[in-house]
Amino acid sequence: MKVGRVITAEEQAARAHAQQILEEARAQARQILDGARAQAGQVERDAERVAAQAGHARASSSGDDEAITLPGVGAAGAAAVPPGRVEEVTGLVVRATVPGVALGEIVRVDRRGAEPLVAEVVGFRGEQAVLLPLGELAGIAPACAVWRTGAPLSIAVGDQILSRVLDGIGRPIDGGPPLEGETWAVDRPAPAALARPPISAPQPTGVRAIDTMLTLGRGQRVGLFAGAGVGKSTLLGQIARGAAADVIVVCQVGERGRELAELLGDELAPSRGRTVTVCATSDAPPLVRLRAVHVATAIAEWFRDRRGAHVLLLCDSLTRVARAQREVGLSAGEPPARHGYPPSVFALLPRLVERAGATREGTITALYTVLVAGNDHDEPIADEVRSLVDGHVVLDRRLAQRGHFPPVDVVQSVSRLMPRVVDARHAAAAARLRTRLAVYEEHRDLVVLGAYQTGRDAAVDAAIAAYPAIERHLQQARDETADWDRSLESLLTLAGPR
Repeated sequence: MKVGRVITAEEQAARAHAQQILEEARAQARQILDGARAQAGQVERDAERVAAQAGHARASSSGDDEAITLPGVGAAGAAAVPPGRVEEVTGLVVRATVPGVALGEIVRVDRRGAEPLVAEVVGFRGEQAVLLPLGELAGIAPACAVWRTGAPLSIAVGDQILSRVLDGIGRPIDGGPPLEGETWAVDRPAPAALARPPISAPQPTGVRAIDTMLTLGRGQRVGLFAGAGVGKSTLLGQIARGAAADVIVVCQVGERGRELAELLGDELAPSRGRTVTVCATSDAPPLVRLRAVHVATAIAEWFRDRRGAHVLLLCDSLTRVARAQREVGLSAGEPPARHGYPPSVFALLPRLVERAGATREGTITALYTVLVAGNDHDEPIADEVRSLVDGHVVLDRRLAQRGHFPPVDVVQSVSRLMPRVVDARHAAAAARLRTRLAVYEEHRDLVVLGAYQTGRDAAVDAAIAAYPAIERHLQQARDETADWDRSLESLLTLAGPR
């Protein structure tokens, strides 16, 4: 039997020491290798950043891309500070480390294989800025450079903007020349409460039902409540054609793309020379849809404050603006509140509505459409808007189904400023017609079924007798513009003596 050699304690200690030396050498080699890799990565990132900076400078000097030449967002100060970098892209949100950036500031994000993307800072998470794009995210990757502009979103506004068609961030989409004029910030404060003069002059719309029964004042804010497909867009087009206003600003938010050409070709053709159209279709990024109404309001404010004009602002629709703000708010990390809407939605609506109205320089009369699902006029957006505006016009689907255009439900609608802008005869006549309509609608089922017997109630008899003529008065062809004086004469004839 072969016996193995006995290992002494000294030999075991020597072997352990040798193993320790070997492990330390391996650890040191790994550390050197990791350091070399990190240094190589840093050199590669520095090279990419230098190349991106050179490309950014070339793009800024050439001015070929629309996103680079966004009015009011220059690149002069972008190269003065080192760029930030993209850290993460999740869904609609880009998170980036951008030293010194402020909330609401516009930044440019370099993209691989594409021109830089314009984005807006909508919030912060820790030290990272939350960016929402004003374009497509394709080509964005971690470590892409983020360049500050040092300014919020602005547009160029002047008299030459009339008859132009712009996208949601103020860029021309009608094939015309670039906009020129005063650089005008898109986000602006509302006029001070005590700086608003009283509203005392009527605002003719060319729609007989509104002018006689729901008379608007110059500088009034009105909500137009209707379900989908009831005719609110058609009614807005009719108002744009017949309204007595110096400038008309039409804002389409979240509409179908085909409706823009129809609006320009059919509805706005007679008044195109005094109209500015801002359109963000349903496929536009949420921030572009949100900014469209701010751009339209800013244009209306420029004509009011710089030209002393009487401006008519038509926004279709405020519900889609609220939905866009919901997408922006939730993407920025806001918690959902009422019916899934974050708090920023209910902070946005009053700020936006209050920007319209009358000042000592001019007026903005604003009509905001609100989508109503079914017959629920108490859903959060409709309820909030109704509390903010100076009146509401309700469009009834049942009237539309009967071929009654415009399908304005006079009984359910109200203009809070009508008593201030019309004389006593006009107000009294409209009140008498409203009473007869309310009495008739209350007994409509009995009348239609033949269950009501004439002579039982004098008020009902008078309402039944007057209803056909009142209905004809309230109806109007889509291509017809009602004359103010003739409409008033018709109202006074129908109302009769007191």
